[in-house]
Amino acid sequence: MELRISRRALIGIGVAGVLTASSLALLRAETGAASSHREAPMIAGDPRNDNTDVYAFVSPDRPDTVTLMANFIPFEEPNGGPNFYRFDAGSRYNIKIDSDGDAQPDTVYQWTFRDEDRRGTDTFLYDNGPVTSLNDKNLLFRQRYTVKKITHRGTRTLVKDGVVAPSNTGPASMPDYGSLRTQSIKNLPGGGKAFAGQADEAFFADLRVFDLLYGGDLSEVGQDTLRGYNVHSLALQVPKNEVALKGDADRNPVIGVWSTVDKWSPKGYVQVSRLGQPLVNEVVVPAGLKDAFNALPPHKDADVPAVVKRVTNPEVPKLLEAIYGLRAPKTPRADLVEIFLTGIAKANGPIKADLNSQSLNKDAGRLRPAEMLRLNMAVAPAANPNRLGVIAGDLQGFPNGRRLGDDVIDIALQAMAGAAQSGELVDALAAGDKVDRNDKPFGTRFPYIPLPGNTSVNAS
Repeated sequence: MELRISRRALIGIGVAGVLTASSLALLRAETGAASSHREAPMIAGDPRNDNTDVYAFVSPDRPDTVTLMANFIPFEEPNGGPNFYRFDAGSRYNIKIDSDGDAQPDTVYQWTFRDEDRRGTDTFLYDNGPVTSLNDKNLLFRQRYTVKKITHRGTRTLVKDGVVAPSNTGPASMPDYGSLRTQSIKNLPGGGKAFAGQADEAFFADLRVFDLLYGGDLSEVGQDTLRGYNVHSLALQVPKNEVALKGDADRNPVIGVWSTVDKWSPKGYVQVSRLGQPLVNEVVVPAGLKDAFNALPPHKDADVPAVVKRVTNPEVPKLLEAIYGLRAPKTPRADLVEIFLTGIAKANGPIKADLNSQSLNKDAGRLRPAEMLRLNMAVAPAANPNRLGVIAGDLQGFPNGRRLGDDVIDIALQAMAGAAQSGELVDALAAGDKVDRNDKPFGTRFPYIPLPGNTSVNAS
């Protein structure tokens, strides 16, 4: 597969995808924070089913595998007891993979949960003594989970009665939380791993972007709004062939990834949350369509003219022109259609590079335009990952999948200024939001996301 891309093409690839995901940010501050936190009116009132971020990347320490992650429950305050955080036992959480480009899931990994609550009428405590193992009698509330793999060939149970890593209630209750994390990781048949539990909020950004783009003069930067918060995370590490078309990652290395949540209702399970690329539902989809988008399957995306129009004629460049005097790029934005709906390939549109469209798979059929996070698993992990991903020449980074350290906000700033069409970075925005990394370092082993904190967000 050809992966030689010019510097100009790198800039176009890297920034265009995030502009797609940034076209309504300034006008939708009431919907919540960036990435996909509280992005739609209905899901804002249902945080346990609110998917905040999706990640997909070739595992840096096991490059024969791919790591898939979906995070939930935005803005978990570590000291938010006595009822700490948990997954919804009435929902099905899914990570879905399209390997042939028809926008239909070929592989689904599905988590379900059940509660074990021993508190009864005796106590309000989550734990009544130091917790040194997941089966410790002092842990009065725990969740167990099942993971199933669903394909066209049927359903297989990969994990039964796994234990969720609990909420981190503090150093007295959980003196060695790292050991609880280690105990919660389950080995999968065929050499993979699974994890479910609380983790640090890995998304980093200064969300004062909603105050007229950092105060209208870039003066409001440098504050990581997400610092100190936790999330609940689901993660898998599986061999590449497990998710590749026809089980052959050499011939068919590109996959599309998204996450959904199906919530139980009197009418059965109903999809209430959906997330692929970061920022999409918050800032691409208009307010009146946000709830509908959360219920929409990807194969119907191209049939919604109101959503496609937000890609071809994005709003933020016009706002940048009004606020900062930066001329908005000409429309329609065919390059954004390629990144947002089809993946990047020379045959798909104006970006003359082959990177992450399923049409590059040798056994793929007809491509169906759809929004999802696309990853070319043939691109090896970078020895020194660059936070700006593809725009900086690091082809494994966003928008070719998404790693924990990819700085989607700074890439978006460049996209807003039109770098996707000009092929040149905008010097005036080079500093970005001055939040360049997470406050905690990422791990070197699965599940990579940092341990959850136990210090109150307002402590400092």
